[in-house]
Amino acid sequence: MGEIFGTDGVRGVANVYPMTTEMAMQLGRSAAYVFKNDQRRHKIVIGKDTRLSGYMIENAIASGICSMGVDVLLVGPLPTPGIAFITSSMRADAGVVISASHNPFQDNGIKFFSRDGFKLDDDIEARMEELIFSNGIEHLRPTAAEVGKAFRIDDAVGRYVVFMKNTFSRDLSLDGVKIAVDCANGAAYKVAPAVFEELGAELVLTGVQPNGYNINDSCGSLYPEAVAELVRDTGAHLGVAFDGDADRCICVDERGTVIDGDKLMAIFAARMLREQRLNQSTLVTTIMSNLGLEITLKSLGGRLERTAVGDRYVVERMRAGNFNLGGEQSGHIIFLDHNTTGDGLLSALQLLEVMLIEEKPLSELATIMDRYPQHLVNVRVKERKPLDAFPEIARQVKQVEEDLGSEGRLLIRPSGTEPVIRVMVEGKDEDLVVELAEEIGATIEQAMS
Repeated sequence: MGEIFGTDGVRGVANVYPMTTEMAMQLGRSAAYVFKNDQRRHKIVIGKDTRLSGYMIENAIASGICSMGVDVLLVGPLPTPGIAFITSSMRADAGVVISASHNPFQDNGIKFFSRDGFKLDDDIEARMEELIFSNGIEHLRPTAAEVGKAFRIDDAVGRYVVFMKNTFSRDLSLDGVKIAVDCANGAAYKVAPAVFEELGAELVLTGVQPNGYNINDSCGSLYPEAVAELVRDTGAHLGVAFDGDADRCICVDERGTVIDGDKLMAIFAARMLREQRLNQSTLVTTIMSNLGLEITLKSLGGRLERTAVGDRYVVERMRAGNFNLGGEQSGHIIFLDHNTTGDGLLSALQLLEVMLIEEKPLSELATIMDRYPQHLVNVRVKERKPLDAFPEIARQVKQVEEDLGSEGRLLIRPSGTEPVIRVMVEGKDEDLVVELAEEIGATIEQAMS
């Protein structure tokens, strides 16, 4: 991570450093410089979610890009995976997403896609930062006809709707399927209803009236209880809740029970293994995914590969190993056969395919995986020091791992944003899991505070 780039672009309170219009303009200038690699006319796509500050940030980035002689394609509110798709399909040189994902409306963020629709490598982000802070491109000022233009792409939503529909089997229809959909008053508010309805579904909608302030406000994937209640009240066959930029979803079965990303990945992996479509029989996920998922994969003849927390690390490992399915417990699921990043709408469509083909409700499909009890303890410390500097912690870790044996897991990791050590213990016996997590948390607190 750099001074302004975090694990998923630049993010913060809108109009407060680094999420200022001045920085947005500089990011636009540096991105235009980095991606302008020859003398032809270049273009960069800009899309956003529905939060109020998107207008000012969009204008600032567009100004920066145009000031470097690169054209801008404005697509307006569109899911993050939709912007990745548009960037690639329109053969743009890069894509920009203005969104703070699941964060409240006062926050915003800026992230970039390369021309192939994948998130930028760390070295490109570092190069952009270096250009900004060194004023290395301050002297580059195209004039006259060399200044960039901005175009509005009015059919971006329609393009993405068609793309999504084409990922769904032509032999299947959603006729007679009732879906409760919560779009979080975010980027999916137009696209998701259009896709489901055009495939024949009957919809019950919420979170589809964005006003700039209500994105993620007690709705969407962080508050699945809202769509769960909608499912129970209306007798829907499935509930789907997106986050603000719709790169992930959480689903709810016909009984109103929340089904998280781990169980969804188990369902998808099982189908792809059965159809011999899961590359190298491997699912890629993060260290936070439940041990039950790993055991389920093994029982089906597959294997699990883990990465650091963050969908970008999942995608990096998938590309390096030629794997085609990966994701996170939080609902980011990546189908590299279809798109380059996590896509909540795509995940929902793939789930509906499984339900229709197997003629089973989601509640039955979800029994494929037994969740192991997990307990998470956050220990606030004065400063983050290497754990191996404390022998008493090492002794406690060894003891906990012995107590858990082969049917449990201990994970200790520092927070990337605050002086907190996160302790997660997982195992078959819930009481033991809680006891061990609290014990090691207390040892860390005593040693490091």
